[in-house]
Amino acid sequence: MNKQDTKVTSVPSPHGGSWRGATFHIGGVHPAENKLSAASPIRVAAIPKQAVFSMFQHIGAPAVPVVKMGDEVKVGTLLGEAGKGLSVPVFSSVSGKVNKVDAVLDSSGTRRMAVVVDVEGDEWEESIDRSDTLVTMKDLGNITAEEVVNRIKAAGIVGMGGATFPTGVKLMPPPGTKAEAIIVNAVECEPYLTADHRLMLEKPEQILVGIQLIKHAVNCPKAYIGIEMNKPDAIKLLTDLLKEKAAQYPGIEVVPLKVKYPQGGEKQLIDAVIGRQVPAPPALPINVGAIVQNVGTVYAIYEAVTKRKPLIERIITVTGKSVKNPSNFLARIGTPMQQLIDEAGGLPEDTGKIIGGGPMMGRALMSLEVPVTKGSSGLLLMTEKESRRGEVSPCIRCAKCVSACPMGLEPYLLASYTRLKNWDGCEKNDVTSCIECGSCAFTCPSNRPLLDNIRVAKQTVMGIIKARHMESITKK
Repeated sequence: MNKQDTKVTSVPSPHGGSWRGATFHIGGVHPAENKLSAASPIRVAAIPKQAVFSMFQHIGAPAVPVVKMGDEVKVGTLLGEAGKGLSVPVFSSVSGKVNKVDAVLDSSGTRRMAVVVDVEGDEWEESIDRSDTLVTMKDLGNITAEEVVNRIKAAGIVGMGGATFPTGVKLMPPPGTKAEAIIVNAVECEPYLTADHRLMLEKPEQILVGIQLIKHAVNCPKAYIGIEMNKPDAIKLLTDLLKEKAAQYPGIEVVPLKVKYPQGGEKQLIDAVIGRQVPAPPALPINVGAIVQNVGTVYAIYEAVTKRKPLIERIITVTGKSVKNPSNFLARIGTPMQQLIDEAGGLPEDTGKIIGGGPMMGRALMSLEVPVTKGSSGLLLMTEKESRRGEVSPCIRCAKCVSACPMGLEPYLLASYTRLKNWDGCEKNDVTSCIECGSCAFTCPSNRPLLDNIRVAKQTVMGIIKARHMESITKK
């Protein structure tokens, strides 16, 4: 990837003068933006002929299938109920007949339980409001905070920025904590991706209603929308709308942010917007009074609460330097990735790698038959030249990875400990604090696979910590 510097310090303000954006204080890099699809309006993707619904579309326990082969389903029919503990339900985005309930290949190359539906027609559950009519807080009358959270849970909503944490759980702060600021993550700092940008331009008022619902759910008077300054049109649109309808949407403020990766990281965004630092795990944003929600999640909340619509579709960017028509699709969950590539003009001949997500944090897909899931934000078709890794050479002790790390870690040390299988050293040096942003590998002049090594260490150490915790419980 071209390590081009795209620093932005200010942009013209629509109200005179200029914005000088805030940002986080530790580390960060400036990859080339490559927002090739930014001007492409959201297009509705075709309904697939067959849809695959993984029961593993969220962090936590998988959903439990409640249908069997031969069952007929509609758009919005429950396919999998929430499992025990941290889990959410899964709904059909198509109508038709269940072909099978079996383990199928997912984006990681692992076979996991899923429901496969052969599509017939497009029949929806009658409880879903399919109209485009804007529903406001006033229209909802005396809806309670508990009812808002229950509708969100029932709709199977998760964090749509990629983390896929169950949203209903996040909106139930633990005892002893209080939400003092809702922060909407509209940064979209990953190069190439533009789904959130287009959503803000095309559904601004629905997003504002969604924010009001979140504020109501957690009894928080203040909300901030963090947007990087490479999206001046979205900043202007939302700022003007809030000014025009200040009485209808009180306590919401747009915060222009400098263009710096990984500005959209939860901890980095909290630092940039309200100047508070979240301690190392197990501390959470709520421990410093913040609740962060991706802008796509906010829109899904609006649809769930006002339209009774479960999470059955999402916006996904399909892009790349050789892609004929870089696009933003409103795609139904379960749609094969191959279909979206075809709709964007087909697979370029010089494609070297296909990434689920963006180039910094995304992962290569094992197959194009894997489906769109709740956490699918993008599909990047990298050219053979872009995807080729540089030759790895010895570490030159330049410390660029240390300067770039937004968590203040020492990536070179963690990578070395990983190769030595020194898991104790990894744990003592806070490997679990790594957000896997890839800034270390991006900035390394020796092309060392720092992120690859650290991911292994993080997963291993988290497993060790979990086993240690379970052992302590059994001893009691």
